[in-house]
Amino acid sequence: MFDFFDYMPIQASTWADRVDWMNNWITDVSTICTVAITAVMLYFAIRYRAGKHSAPSSKADHNLNLEIVWTVIPSIVCVYCFYIGFDVYKEMRTPPANATEIGVTGFKWGWNFTYENGKTSSKELVVPVGEPIKLVMKSSDVLHSFFIPSMRVKEDLRGDRYSYLWFTPTITSDEQPGGVFPIFCAEYCGVNHSGMRAGLKVVSRAEYNDFIQERGAIELSPLELGAKLYNEKACITCHSLDGSKVVGPTFKGLYGANREFTEGEPAVADENYLRTSILNAGKQIVSGYQNVMPAFEGQLNDKEIDALIAFIKAQKP
Repeated sequence: MFDFFDYMPIQASTWADRVDWMNNWITDVSTICTVAITAVMLYFAIRYRAGKHSAPSSKADHNLNLEIVWTVIPSIVCVYCFYIGFDVYKEMRTPPANATEIGVTGFKWGWNFTYENGKTSSKELVVPVGEPIKLVMKSSDVLHSFFIPSMRVKEDLRGDRYSYLWFTPTITSDEQPGGVFPIFCAEYCGVNHSGMRAGLKVVSRAEYNDFIQERGAIELSPLELGAKLYNEKACITCHSLDGSKVVGPTFKGLYGANREFTEGEPAVADENYLRTSILNAGKQIVSGYQNVMPAFEGQLNDKEIDALIAFIKAQKP
């Protein structure tokens, strides 16, 4: 197979070679088909142009064998593309349980990154090499799209729900000119959209640990703040941490569990489910419980909501 994509960004994640292979394969097949069809069209246009070589008249209105060929072969190609693409898509939507989670907030016109201990950064996203990274993302205003070309990952950010992507970097950013992999917003979001950039810095685990320990003026990590809010907002009176059933469901093992509701389809307790339950629990009443939890919409800011979600996620089964 010919590779016409030497100008592509450096391959820096476990996804990159698979995404590029599929992209190159589709392009190669499309190019071959386009050239072949164009050549046949030109041949018939010249060979049977008006004159002594004009095509003889025929009463035939179709050719069954030819129609089968040009239907079956493209169908096989399309099915193959779908199979390969869906296989990769499933993996890209299923982050491993041991992934390092980092929060991403998009705003006009920049990015904020929040690490597991509460440290934040804006111009650079720092991650350890050779380890799976899960980004939990949201927008604070309009629609944005988080795009890291070298990792071959891209995902939209909305203000009303969390979105996710994950990747495993395979090389450090020292091998990239400038020492960082570029991050862009791939969805037009206003006048300074083109300036909404940041850099991905891939470092060793030791360097990453040193980086996140430089917490500066941070007082509480998301987990620490969540534990504080668990008591201050009286969550403790209705939600246990030891698995016991009280007024509301226990937080122990809640994250990732299947939830059955009094109305509507079952759901998995992911970040979006937890956010909805915190802000307006009446939208999703778990079977066996009453609608007695007050709505916290307007009472908690995004930082506090993220902290409560981090606290609930930490309550392992």
